[in-house]
Amino acid sequence: MKRINRDEAMVYEFDHRHEPMMRVDPGESFVIETEDAGSGLIRSADIAPKIDDLPTRKFFPPKGNPMGGPVFVEGVERGDLLEVTIEKIEVDDQGFTAFRRGSGPLGDSLEWQTLTERFVHIIKHIPGPSGTTRDGTGVLNDAVSWDLKPMIGTIGTAPDREVETSAVGQGPWGGNLDVRDIKECTKVYLNCYHDGGLLYVGDVHASQGDTEFYGTADETRSEVTLSCKIIKNKTIPFVRLEKPESIVSLYSFRPLEDAVESAIVNLMRWMVDEYGVSERDAYMHTCINPDFRVHVYQMVRLGRIQYTAGAEIPKRYLVPSPS
Repeated sequence: MKRINRDEAMVYEFDHRHEPMMRVDPGESFVIETEDAGSGLIRSADIAPKIDDLPTRKFFPPKGNPMGGPVFVEGVERGDLLEVTIEKIEVDDQGFTAFRRGSGPLGDSLEWQTLTERFVHIIKHIPGPSGTTRDGTGVLNDAVSWDLKPMIGTIGTAPDREVETSAVGQGPWGGNLDVRDIKECTKVYLNCYHDGGLLYVGDVHASQGDTEFYGTADETRSEVTLSCKIIKNKTIPFVRLEKPESIVSLYSFRPLEDAVESAIVNLMRWMVDEYGVSERDAYMHTCINPDFRVHVYQMVRLGRIQYTAGAEIPKRYLVPSPS
C-alpha cells in the first residue's frame, strides 16, 4: 500500500504549486503517517516553560498542523468533487494538550490565574479491544479516562489561487476545521480546483470536545488510511460529510450564528437537490424534527480562523416528499 512517511508529512500550506508526494487511482487505499499539531516538538510536559520559544512559533501565523500531501488522485479535474473515505485512524500511544499565557479565552484572565501559565499535559493512549488505539482509552489522570475518538482536524484540497496555511486556512476546499465527525467510516466531500485534486491531511486528534475551547485538543501522531472517489462536474457550497447513518453540512464563518445558519440552509439544499425532499419539508425538519442537530465543532480565538458549525440529519428522513 502506498504511504507518505511521517518525516515527509511536514507541509504547512495548502498550495497547488507543491509537487505531489503520491499519486493514487480512484478507489485505491493509501496511508498518510501524520505528525502531531506541535510538529513533534512537544513529547513531554517538561517543555512547558519553553513552549513560546519553539522554532515553529517564529512565523506568522505560527507553523502548526503539519500535513502529508498533496496526494494526486488520477482522473480528477477542475470542477469535480472529491469523495474521501476515512478507512482507519490509528493514533500514537500518547498525545498532548497545552495552553500558553495570553492564548485562548482565559489566557489573560484575572479570575483563572492558573490558566494563564504555560502548561503542557501528556495524555496516555491505551489500546482497546482491537489491540490498537483505534478504539482505545485516553488517560487524563489516575482518576479520569475516556474512550478515544480519533479524528482528522485538517483536511482539504489545494485552493484555486490562494495559498492557505494549515493553521488558519478554511474554505469550500476544506482546511483546519477540527470537526469531530471527520472520523473512521465518514466520507468527506471536497471541491477540486486543480487536476488531481491535490489532497492534504494532518492534525489528527485522539479526542476533542465540542468547540475545542482553548484551541489544543488531544494532539497526536497517527497513521491514517484513506481512499478517494471522483464525482464528475459537481461543486458544493462548503464541505459535506456523510456518516453511515446521517449527513452533515459544514460551514465556517464568524459570527457563530452566521456559520450555523449557512450550515442549516446548505443542508436544506442538499436534502432538496439530491434526495427529493420538498423545500417546505426540509425547512420543517430544521425546526421541529427532534433528531435534527447543530454541532459547534470549532470555536477558537486564533487569528482569523472562523468558527465551524455542522447541521446534521439522519438518513432515514431523506425520503422524497409526497406529491
